[in-house]
Amino acid sequence: GGMSVDPDDLTPKAIYTTATKYVTYGTPVLPGAMFALSYFEDGTPIMGLPGSVMFCEKTVFDMILPRALANIKTDKKYIASLGHGGLL
Repeated sequence: GGMSVDPDDLTPKAIYTTATKYVTYGTPVLPGAMFALSYFEDGTPIMGLPGSVMFCEKTVFDMILPRALANIKTDKKYIASLGHGGLL
């Protein structure tokens, strides 16, 4: 789903209420700070993507997607570690 700063955006709430494990809404990485990550009960990731994925060559999504495809769980600690030099 797409993410925006609009308070009427239903995506963050939909992700939060659908997921069994809510990891984060927001990252210390630019572009892509408005990224959300959660997991379904079976471990399938749910990602809310910021608008920057449409316009920027690299975003936080490029750092998370390979982990998801390799079935590596991403947690808050990993997301926080991206803050060291978080500009892409």
